[in-house]
Amino acid sequence: MTKRSRILSFGAAALLVLAGGAGAVIFSGTLGQLLAMALIGVGFVLATSLVFLEVGLSEDRERARERARQRARDKGPRGRRQRPRLGRMRGRPRRLS
Repeated sequence: MTKRSRILSFGAAALLVLAGGAGAVIFSGTLGQLLAMALIGVGFVLATSLVFLEVGLSEDRERARERARQRARDKGPRGRRQRPRLGRMRGRPRRLS
């Protein structure tokens, strides 16, 4: 998500909340209450879902960084992936644990 799309998304959520408040002031009675409840509710749900999306995207970026670090650690001196070595002592079978 780009910075611009974040600003537009959270701005749209804030705009819905403000429109709901304005609708409650402009329209009186049941129409104003329903309009305010609907717009404010949708605005808050949108803002909450955007926060969860941001958290998920940041976790994905962190996992990708960790995988890249792990790949860099696993590579040997010539750029090839090293095989894990099993511990062994002379005259004894290999230990698999």
